[in-house]
Amino acid sequence: MTTEARAVGGRLLTPTFKLMLVLWAAATAVGVVRFTQGLGAVTALNDGYPWGLWIAFDVVVGTGLASGGYAIALLVYVLNRGRYHPLVRPAILTSALGYSVAGIAVMFDVGRYWALWKVPVMPWRWNTSSILLEVALCIMAYLAVLLVELSPALLERWITVEHPRRQAFAARWLPRLARALPFVIALGLVLPTMHQSSLGSLLVVAGTKVHPLWHTGALPLLFLLTAFGMGYAVLYFETIFSNVAFRRPLETRLLGSLGVFIAGVLLVFVAVRFAGLMGAGRLGLTVTSGTLSFFFWAETLLLLSAAGLFLQQWVHASPATQLQAALLALAGGALYRIDAFLVAFQPGHGWRYFPSLGEILITLGFIATETMVYIVAVRRFPILAGVSLTEPERAPAGLQEGAAS
Repeated sequence: MTTEARAVGGRLLTPTFKLMLVLWAAATAVGVVRFTQGLGAVTALNDGYPWGLWIAFDVVVGTGLASGGYAIALLVYVLNRGRYHPLVRPAILTSALGYSVAGIAVMFDVGRYWALWKVPVMPWRWNTSSILLEVALCIMAYLAVLLVELSPALLERWITVEHPRRQAFAARWLPRLARALPFVIALGLVLPTMHQSSLGSLLVVAGTKVHPLWHTGALPLLFLLTAFGMGYAVLYFETIFSNVAFRRPLETRLLGSLGVFIAGVLLVFVAVRFAGLMGAGRLGLTVTSGTLSFFFWAETLLLLSAAGLFLQQWVHASPATQLQAALLALAGGALYRIDAFLVAFQPGHGWRYFPSLGEILITLGFIATETMVYIVAVRRFPILAGVSLTEPERAPAGLQEGAAS
């Protein structure tokens, strides 16, 4: 395998890209209504449910899905697994896009969005006991870190263009960035640890408003573990789909060796959760809570199934099985986070919430925008590493038809 990153090239306006443009246009139209007529015009939010899909999915699940950069940085730079270095830059790109979307989603969700700029620049007005403040500051700081980590891709492209000023700028700053990156990466490992665990702390302080199947003092640890599990699963998902879509060799052997580690993270999550329920005497709630029991077991079985498939990769690496395992892990982690913030959230009798069409369209628009930016970035900038294999590997069944998109 060669680790030199290069632009994929090719045309942008594929059928997939055009579909994303349609979704983006629909979401933009709804967004105009939201910012001109207020939250009530497009959302189903109420006094009982002050946060909904835009927070539970776009922020809480979104930052979990965007944890690939955090997870791979820990693996490569702390655990010294250098063979995974080709996965670093695409993971950083995915993380930067995910955290950008999360920040924009907060702007959509907050009533007085025009005052958000005050958060980072007016420390004398901070509520230092606020968990939300810590989450906001860490996410903003981590996004800045991700952009710095991604900047060498832009400068490497400028080196190759026939533009003397850009070439000179890139030649001057690339060595400086290389010297600064170890410190930037260290900061990039601390910040996600803080805000991912603090997402769980938000529910700890919610107290009795969160159902006992989800409310536990271990919530910060559980959210941190789901960040790792989802982050590594995203590496599989992003790598397999980008390699198929851009007609590149699959990296099955490289990904296969990660299986035991990811399975371990998922199994630790399940063990910690059940230990907490047993310690609190709540294990019986897993079968006596009606619909909530169904959601609890759905999360658990998804994660256990993913762990079983990931463990198989140690013996026999298969791209189809890797994709299945990744999707199961992502579904289990996402369902746990949505359940904790919405399904298991009980503000009191009489309050109901289900996302409106406007909320769903804007969320689809976020996903479409993230997809389009990713496609443009990998086609125009050196993001994906070159791969050289001794024998070709075939794509999983069902993926080859969409390879050109």
